[in-house]
Amino acid sequence: MKKSDVYFTDFKATTTENLPQKLARLLRVADMPRIDMQNKFVAVKLHFGEPGNLAYLRANYARVVVAETQKLGGRPFVTDCSTLYAGRRKNALEHLETAYVNGYNPLTLGCHVIIADGLKGTDDIPVPVPGEFVREARIGRAVMDADVIISLNHFKLHEQTGLGGAVKNLGMGCGSRAGKMEMHDDGQPVIDPSLCVACGQCARHCAHGAISFVRKKAVIDEARCVGCGRCIGVCNADAVSGRFNETNERLNRKIAEYALAVVQGRPHFHITLVRDVSPFCDCHSENDRPVVPDVGMLASFDPVALDAAAADLVNAQAPLADSLLGQAGVRPGTDYFTALHPTTNWRSCLEQGEKIGLGRQAYNLIRLK
Repeated sequence: MKKSDVYFTDFKATTTENLPQKLARLLRVADMPRIDMQNKFVAVKLHFGEPGNLAYLRANYARVVVAETQKLGGRPFVTDCSTLYAGRRKNALEHLETAYVNGYNPLTLGCHVIIADGLKGTDDIPVPVPGEFVREARIGRAVMDADVIISLNHFKLHEQTGLGGAVKNLGMGCGSRAGKMEMHDDGQPVIDPSLCVACGQCARHCAHGAISFVRKKAVIDEARCVGCGRCIGVCNADAVSGRFNETNERLNRKIAEYALAVVQGRPHFHITLVRDVSPFCDCHSENDRPVVPDVGMLASFDPVALDAAAADLVNAQAPLADSLLGQAGVRPGTDYFTALHPTTNWRSCLEQGEKIGLGRQAYNLIRLK
C-alpha cells in the first residue's frame, strides 16, 4: 500500500527565519498551494482553548495559515463548533468571547471568526457518510458551506480518545451539538431536575413533542425523542445534557466517520503542532505540565497519516520527569497515550479512518531543516 507523505520540521529558529516563517515554509513545501483557493471560502478549523487553559495554540500560528491562504486567493475564516458540555464555549456568544480573550480575533488573525453551528449549536447540516456507526453526520453549517477545509490542531493526550489530533479536530470539532451527542452517546439526552427552572424553552424547541412537565420539571419521553440535541442548545440553565455513555472505542470510530463527512468531496489540508503536549484535552479549564518536550510542526493532505506520525514522534520522546507520565514512572518506549489513559485505544480511530477511506496509517516522514 502506498504511504502518505507527512512533512515535519522542529521548533528551532534562526536569525533569518522565525517560527511563523518556518511554518509558512512548511506549508509551501508540503504543497498546500496546489489547492485551488481562488475566491473560495476556506474554513480554518481549530480549537480556541477553554478559559484558564494555556496549552492551546497561539493565534500567531493561525495567522500564518490565514495569510498563506490569502496569498492563494482564498477567503479564509477561522471556525469551531460549540461544545456539548456546559463550559465557556457552549453557545456562539460565549465561544466568541473565549476566542477573543485567547487571542483569536480579526485584528490578530487578519480574517473573521465564525462559530460554525450557530448561536446555540443547532445550526447544522445532515451529511450522508458511508460509515459503520454513522449514516448521517450532523456538521456545523458554516463548515459545510466552505469550499476548502484546513485543519490546524494542537496535538495532545486525551482522557477519552487517547490522543487529540487532526482527525478529532475535524470529527468531534465540526460536529454540532447533535453531532457531538451522537458521538458521545448511544441514546438520548437527560434532564437534571435540580437545575431545571421550568422555563419551557426545551419543550418549545422540540420538534417531536418529546418534552413535557411533571411537577414543574421537564421530562423527556424517550419513545418520542430522536436525539437531535436541540434541547441541550436552548437550555440556558444547563439542565439538559448528553449521557456520555458511549464506549471509548466506539467514540473513536464515530469521530473518524464524522471526519470523513467533513472532508469528503472537497479539498482539505492538515497541520499539526506538537508542542505543550498536555495530558488532557484543551477543553479543560486548566492544563498540566507537558508530558514530553516540544517536538515540532507537521503538515499533510492525509489526517490519518498525520496523527500516526505525531503519535510516533511523541512516543519517541523521553517523558518529562515532573509530568504526569514521569511521576507515574512510565518508561521510554511505552505507548504514552494508553499508559496515562488505559481505558482508551487511540489506534481504533486511525484504523477506522483507514477502513472508510479517510486516509492511511502508513506514512513517509519528510524532514525539513
